[in-house]
Amino acid sequence: MAAMRLCPSLRHQFVPPPLHQYNRLNRRRNLCSVRCRISEPTDPLKLVTDVKERLENDHHNLRVGMYGKDEEELILWFLKDRKFSVEDAVSKLAKAIKWREEFGVSELSEESVRTAAETGKAFLLDFLDVYNRPVLIVVASKHFPSKHNPSEDEKLCVFLIEKALSKLPAGSEEILGIFDLRGFGAQNADLKFFTFVFDVFYNYYPRRLGQVLFVDAPFVFKPIWQLVKPLLKSYASLVRYCSVEDVKKEYFTESTIPTIFRD
Repeated sequence: MAAMRLCPSLRHQFVPPPLHQYNRLNRRRNLCSVRCRISEPTDPLKLVTDVKERLENDHHNLRVGMYGKDEEELILWFLKDRKFSVEDAVSKLAKAIKWREEFGVSELSEESVRTAAETGKAFLLDFLDVYNRPVLIVVASKHFPSKHNPSEDEKLCVFLIEKALSKLPAGSEEILGIFDLRGFGAQNADLKFFTFVFDVFYNYYPRRLGQVLFVDAPFVFKPIWQLVKPLLKSYASLVRYCSVEDVKKEYFTESTIPTIFRD
């Protein structure tokens, strides 16, 4: 079977592994299969009910309704993120609901983020990418942490994430993030905000960030990434360094290419 998966020109070069290696590989596959079956619950709705009951008993002050402790779709999403561990899902979801209240997510509006938005440093593209994902674009050269209010930047970030999620088409679950790093300099570096963005996705919008593109990153950016990368853990694997041409050819059609990449 392994030989059949090779391209035709290489099939004649395939040599089966020794029997003891073959048996060891089979044991690993079987173990993986067992683990996969264990991680997939036979009755996820029962787990949703369990989470709802725990939230009601242990976090009775949390809001109800949309993005509340009784929203079943939201509960199921966090269960999936926590590999269907009720304990972990309750903990993470309770923190997320509290954060939404404290941050004032429901109060964010175009007007409330206007000052930060008018800088052009971040925006939601009007079109989806070729994988049917809403696209958030950050223009790093327009971000000046020494001049801009960090609180306003954080509000703009969350507002755009919420707006992107509201535009998810049926069957789509993830967002594409694009960091345009052309013209990036030391004056644009902002480790605190950079980690804020990924922390927000990890803690409050889990599994929503599908991929992150670093476009035409200059040499000065790379040491900064090396500092931030360990803090992002698994999310660092979502990052891809690429060129403007890569973005245009692989993620958009001729009619949907972002204006900033048409020059």
